[in-house]
Amino acid sequence: MPTMTPTPETALPPLGTAMIPNAHDMQLAAESRLTLGALAKSSGDVTFTVAGEGGVTTPIRIPSSAMQLLFAALSEMARGNAVSLLPMNAELTTQQAADILNVSRPYLVGLLEKGDMPFRKVGVQRRVLLRDVVAYKSRTDPDRRAALNELAHLGQELGVGYEA
Repeated sequence: MPTMTPTPETALPPLGTAMIPNAHDMQLAAESRLTLGALAKSSGDVTFTVAGEGGVTTPIRIPSSAMQLLFAALSEMARGNAVSLLPMNAELTTQQAADILNVSRPYLVGLLEKGDMPFRKVGVQRRVLLRDVVAYKSRTDPDRRAALNELAHLGQELGVGYEA
């Protein structure tokens, strides 16, 4: 039976699949991120050599933005966090979008129905673009942060145990 050589497309998990690190992955990610840290800070393309099975080496050149993404993924994996990769034009379910925003799904549906974020319907299901979720989060995070700071300040003034 012929063996298939994986292509870059077939070697990848489906988009959005969470890659959950095991103990070996976490250790290797921690070591790798230390080595790649300086490269992740560079503003130009990065060239390095990859060694494969059988000692075959291949030099590759990647954009600095890809190196920063790799560094971020390794940092999360080193902490034991699952990592997934989604393009900005990915369509999300309302539950996925709610999870990203750290809100309940019913609250998110309310935001959609109020027009705070664009969406489309597929049958009776709502779909939201990741880029719209990220844009909403960017717009609302400063207000959330200000509200939390105000609550912390009030807690300090009232002496209810919130220390700065």
